[in-house]
Order: sequence, then C-alpha cells, then structure tokens
Amino acid sequence: MHIPDGFLDAKTALATTALSTAGVAYALRQVRIELAPRRVPLLGLSAAFLFAAQMVNFPVAGGTSGHLVGAALVAALLGPSAAVVVLATVLIVQCFLFADGGILSLGANVFNMGLVATLSGFAVYRIGQRLVPGVRGRVAAMAFAGWCSAVLASVSCAGQLAWSGTVAWSVALPAMAGVHMLIGVGEGLISALVLLAVSRTRPDLMGPVTQVQASGRARSFVVLGLLASLGVALFVAPFACPWPDGLEAVAGKLGFGARALAPSAAAPLQNYRVPGLASPGFATAAAGAIGTLVAFCLAVALSRLVVREDSSRKSSHV
Repeated sequence: MHIPDGFLDAKTALATTALSTAGVAYALRQVRIELAPRRVPLLGLSAAFLFAAQMVNFPVAGGTSGHLVGAALVAALLGPSAAVVVLATVLIVQCFLFADGGILSLGANVFNMGLVATLSGFAVYRIGQRLVPGVRGRVAAMAFAGWCSAVLASVSCAGQLAWSGTVAWSVALPAMAGVHMLIGVGEGLISALVLLAVSRTRPDLMGPVTQVQASGRARSFVVLGLLASLGVALFVAPFACPWPDGLEAVAGKLGFGARALAPSAAAPLQNYRVPGLASPGFATAAAGAIGTLVAFCLAVALSRLVVREDSSRKSSHV
C-alpha cells in the first residue's frame, strides 16, 4: 500500500504530511511520558521485525500479493504511540533507502499505515479484548484488529486518490477495500500468530508499557528477536511472491499506474537490491539485512532522544 509519487496531487500530499507530522510529534511526546527506558530496545526490535516481514509478500487471489503492515500488532504490544513511531521509522527507511513509496507521498503513507492502521487496529483490539477475556480473546481480537486495520488504511488511501482526482471515489473505494479485505485475512492471521507466540514466551510483555523488564531477559529477547528478523530478511524475503501488491494491482486495473513517477536516483538500494551483486536472491537478502539493521538502529536512536531516565521513574521501580 506504499503510494508512489505521482498518484497524489499537491494539496493531498501537503495535507497528509501536515497531519502525519502532527501525529508523529504527538506520538513521540507520549512515548517520552509512557515508555519505560528499558523497553526502548523493543521499539527497535519491532521496527526490525516489521521491516523484514514487509519484504515477504504473500499471494492473494487474482494475481495480487499482500504483506504484513503490523500496525495493530505493535500497538497491542507496545501501545499506539510507540506503534506510530515504529511504523514511521520503517516507512522512512523504506522510502529513502529503497524508494519504496514516494518522498512526496511519505506523509500519506505514514498517515495510512502509521496513524489510521495503528489507531483503528488498537481500538478494535481493546474492544475485542474486553469482550472476550483471556489469551483466546486476545488472539481473536488481534486477528480481527489486523483485518480491520488493513481495510481501513486502504479506505483512507482510496479517499486520497479520489481527492487528488486520480480516480473516482465510487471506483476507488470498492477496488481498494475489496482487495484489502483479502489481504487483511493474512494480516490478521500473522498478527494473531505473533501475538500468541509472544504471550506464551514472554507474557510479561503483555503488561503496561510503563512496566520495566528485567534487563537480562529483555536483552536476550531483543537479541534473539533481531536475529530472527535478520533470518527472515536473509532467507525468506528473496522468495517472496513477485505479484503486484494491492495498490499496484488496483492502479493497473483502473489505468492510473502510469502516473507513478520514477523513484529517486538518490535511493541507494532501489528495488531492495544491493548494487554490484550479480545474484538477485543474494542482492535482495543483503538489502533486507541492511534495512533490518538500519530500521532497528533508527528506531532505538529516535526513542533514546525522547525517552529519558528521570529520578522519579527510577525511584518508582527500585
């Protein structure tokens, strides 16, 4: 669902950039207030995992593919503010390093996948969790929240395309929502499985975001999680489904795909390839590993800038 440059007009790009900037700034402020310092590496791990997972497109009916967004999943684990920061970090890395999503459309992509998907997914998850308590309730709520987040983000994207005059709303809405209802099934299933795995291996992570974890256990979890994310990028991403994703398929079907502008030449790893590597699979694996590490480091660095260990927080956990 990464919108390339050329699909949106200037007013839509400016409006979504302004909204996304305000949303990310507020999320950073809330992360500073809510997040315990020892949980900062978990933001990096979440960014690394989402980057690697988003490289793995899965097939959907009709020659279309989809990939995990993960906004609802991260919001359920770390809270919506942290999830907004994580998604924004991943989208920035994808845009500037890999030309995945246009630079002028970055605000729209952050708005759709970082704000709409995160907030809607978290709201649905919390409601579902309260209706059906326990681990089974959480997993079921996560599956439905993941599906809803993918569909509502696609509806937002359809509205932006319509407001830009790219395609009529009456055409864009059923096309985008229809294909993402199918993609949302994969989103919900993957999100639910990951949440179930986390709840069984690290149930302490299902608590409040202000909870401080034991440093040794948290460090081991982050290291193992980062290695697993690198494994996905190295050994799974090269075999991802090559079919066009939901937005690309809709653009081709409705005839506005040619409006996409060529990616910026400044992106060093365009098309998720490392220049100079002859083997396409190896080039993709190397690019994925680089992106996974960059996403991890950027999310941790950004979080460290806003999260501070103050004396009152220290004393409350002694």
